[in-house]
Amino acid sequence: MFRPVLILSALAFAAAPAAASTYSAKLAAPTTQRIIARDIVWNCGIEACQGATEESRPAVLCESLARRAGKVDSFLADGRAFTPAELDRCNVSAKSGSGKALAAQ
Repeated sequence: MFRPVLILSALAFAAAPAAASTYSAKLAAPTTQRIIARDIVWNCGIEACQGATEESRPAVLCESLARRAGKVDSFLADGRAFTPAELDRCNVSAKSGSGKALAAQ
């Protein structure tokens, strides 16, 4: 009697989509624009940019945001803050003059 229930439960669990990871980034030059970057859409406000995706790696997402929006002051991936060394690596990709970076979208 329990076997069919267990099998159905296992199938339902296996078919469930993976939960998206959430990201938050504070930019050196805040913007209120929406930024489309690699594997993610960032919705930005004065305080921070927010996004969620099941794709990519946090470092890649940070670098793609920095390429489009400029220097990233802080970056959170599922609530875990990037270390200063991780932020430095992220910001190597940052364009100077965030206005030009956003206009290039």
